[in-house]
Amino acid sequence: MNSDEKEDCECAPLQAETSLAEGTHREYEEPEIENPEASRMKRAAAKHLIERYYHQLTEGCGNESCSNSWCASSVGFNRMDNNAAAVKALELYKVNAKLCDTHPSKKVTASAHLESSAHSNSACSNSQLNHKDSHSVRDNFKDVNYLTEEKVYEILDLCGEQEDYSPLIRVIGRVFSSAEGLVQSFRRSKPHTKEELKSLQGKDEDKDEDEKEAAACSATAMEEDSPASSSSARLGEGSSGENEVQRLSPDELSVDIDAVRRVYERLLSNEKIEAAFLNALVYLSPNVECDLTYHNVYSRDQNYLNLFVIVMENSNLHSPEYLEIALPQFCKAMSKLPLPAQAKLAGLWSHYSAEQIRRMVETFQQLITYKVISNEFNSRNLVNDDDAVVASTKCLKIVYYANVLGGDLDMEHNEDEDEEPIPESSELTLQELLGEERRNKKGPRVDPLETELGIRTNDCRKPLISFEEFVNEPLNEVLEMDKDYTFFKVETENKFSFMTCPFILNAVTKNLGLYYDNRIRMYSERRITVLYSLVQGQQLNPYLRLKVRRDHIIDDALVRLEMIAMENPADLKKQLYVEFEGEQGVDEGGVSKEFFQLVVEEIFNPDIGMFRYDEHTKMFWFNPSSYENEGQYTLIGIVLGLAIYNNCILDVHFPMVVYRKLMGKKGTFRDLAVANPVLHQSLKELMEYEGSVEEDMMITFQISHTDLFGNPLMHDLRENGDKIPVTNENRKEFVAQYAEYMLNKSVEKQFKAFRRGFHMVTNESPLKYLFRPEEIELLICGSRNLDFLALEETTEYDGGYNRDSRIIKEFWETLHSFGEEQKRFFLQFTTGTDRAPVGGLGKLKMIIAKNGPDTDRLPTSHTCFNVLLLPEYSCREKLKERLLKAITYAKGFGML
Repeated sequence: MNSDEKEDCECAPLQAETSLAEGTHREYEEPEIENPEASRMKRAAAKHLIERYYHQLTEGCGNESCSNSWCASSVGFNRMDNNAAAVKALELYKVNAKLCDTHPSKKVTASAHLESSAHSNSACSNSQLNHKDSHSVRDNFKDVNYLTEEKVYEILDLCGEQEDYSPLIRVIGRVFSSAEGLVQSFRRSKPHTKEELKSLQGKDEDKDEDEKEAAACSATAMEEDSPASSSSARLGEGSSGENEVQRLSPDELSVDIDAVRRVYERLLSNEKIEAAFLNALVYLSPNVECDLTYHNVYSRDQNYLNLFVIVMENSNLHSPEYLEIALPQFCKAMSKLPLPAQAKLAGLWSHYSAEQIRRMVETFQQLITYKVISNEFNSRNLVNDDDAVVASTKCLKIVYYANVLGGDLDMEHNEDEDEEPIPESSELTLQELLGEERRNKKGPRVDPLETELGIRTNDCRKPLISFEEFVNEPLNEVLEMDKDYTFFKVETENKFSFMTCPFILNAVTKNLGLYYDNRIRMYSERRITVLYSLVQGQQLNPYLRLKVRRDHIIDDALVRLEMIAMENPADLKKQLYVEFEGEQGVDEGGVSKEFFQLVVEEIFNPDIGMFRYDEHTKMFWFNPSSYENEGQYTLIGIVLGLAIYNNCILDVHFPMVVYRKLMGKKGTFRDLAVANPVLHQSLKELMEYEGSVEEDMMITFQISHTDLFGNPLMHDLRENGDKIPVTNENRKEFVAQYAEYMLNKSVEKQFKAFRRGFHMVTNESPLKYLFRPEEIELLICGSRNLDFLALEETTEYDGGYNRDSRIIKEFWETLHSFGEEQKRFFLQFTTGTDRAPVGGLGKLKMIIAKNGPDTDRLPTSHTCFNVLLLPEYSCREKLKERLLKAITYAKGFGML
């Protein structure tokens, strides 16, 4: 490393030391109440003294016979590097050590410097004339404390002529390691007024260039003379009006992003210059973290955000050189940004293109993956304790909301809240019995950044890049979800939970978190019941018990649930225990699965008339002319909520708009594409019709639909709609109101009752916080993709069987030869449902156990535990015949 590069590396600590000195001085001055001007003067005096001590230690006073032991000119003085000199200068300032008078030989240099500062314009001009001298070139840029695109190119060209890039490296090291310098750099110029533009039109372009350069030099001189240099002190005072930058409102940005990108593109191709960016970031990040943590710098100058914008434009941040130290430290600093700053940054990045968003996502994902792979995380060494992973996840959250904001937003069509609050239990909760308040009484958690931005993830129809790109699979594999859920519920500042950033978790991991939440709630209700049985002598009933007859399952189940919903809704949050009358099966999960399956088959039977079945889409929709009362729809909502709560999969076929409505969003014209594609296509053709709609189509704002028996019903979309023709001008309104009626108004009573029942079970669950509508569908319905090869890979064996047993090989060959319907029968027989769980069949833990030697008995199963009891049949043909008979005619439970 040559002397120039060494000076580069060591310039940042000196600035940091100056900031530290000013921080110390502020600490001394805190008890006093004085005006800002006096405080500024004292800081300037402190800075000046520390700089004098520093120069005395590094350059000396110039007197060869100096007797000051802390002067570099004294005999026997031990030379020290710049870092050590910066530390010692602060110590000497604190003890008010002796300062040497400047020797005449040094005074000449000092007076020359003062003169150059006083006449900055002429000094800049003179220095440009002497740029061919290498040493002069290096001296020229010592006073460059912030950069513009023009200044970078000027230095780059001069360095190219000399074939020596050390001056540019030094400037980059100085500016990019200084928070203040970076904040002031690459500012966007003020827009000219009309009068100014007219006056500039007649001027010569070269003259304009000279004036701009002179103004830049003046700004540099003014920066040099400014009394304070630490970012925490100067950013609060604002920027000088002489450097043609503007103080922007919080919703605007003062950095010229395009200029930053062009500069990076030219400079990053040079390896030496690239190293300067890396080293500067290492020095910069701890100071920025300190500024944000202790000095509240953002509240004094919101342009501080420029720093993060500029650094994140570096396209090499995800390279291996940055991943070890520089990027983790920078992420840690960025994670300290206050909430308004995070919101503003997300708002800025939301204007970026999809590729730019993807680049930032890949940068943070690369760091997370690198840290996860390079460490051995387990239950004793939690990934939650890794500062780099946690900080980069917090930074990724800002990009996530930028992705949402920049996507296709629908913030207007929101479902109305329930007019009546969901009835609470008449009993005291366990927390209230113990003298504590219920933690989630105000409803489910909401992300603070969502609140600050005024949006929800569900408002986004289509993000800039897919939500799946934010999921980090290596992190999901090492995350101890039981511990993470504990941190999520306790909400301590010391422990971070990845459930607060659900976008980074896959559906399987989030489902596990929801499972823990449901189970803990069940145990809580069970303990409350035990307490009541002890205190009030009530009968012990720790479960939600349902005893039903197979032939009257709807009557028995829904009547019982209706009574519970009215008397004590909290009982719905107990663990479900189903018993079929006349059968011996004990419910460890399998009986409940069949109960839900049978209830769904009955409820969605078109003959009952509560739902309509669309032969084209193979989906169900609420029947607006149903004769059933609202209570019946409430009970169906309860059933769906119980299925999620008890981790059961249902065979229901709703369009996606139902799950969006459950999450608080109304249906719109776009949802008709799935819910009613024929109607959607007709309305789309109406919107695109190029002729006269009124004359050619002759339709009005009155529409017709059919009731349960096929009778036509008329509805006016507007008052006297039959007299209002649809025209080219109002057809957009017609289409919007048509979709509003079909998806919302016509089924308003039925859906509100349905949603109310669903929320009776899930209102205190983190369901809305963790899952998007498409993931809610996956929770309720399971995966429709049946990968039996994945099931084969994860299946375990017991009772003497193993993967290489003859009967096992024949079993899998037989199963793979089955058709789609037979495979679903097998799943229903073995697990209690014909759907794959969240994550696919590979997540299903099936066990095949030996059930004796060759016999004529059929295979049997324990659906509660996904266990198949398979006798060791003598040949493959017998195995296939016995297995097909078992899965085709299986119904009911018995004791083996």
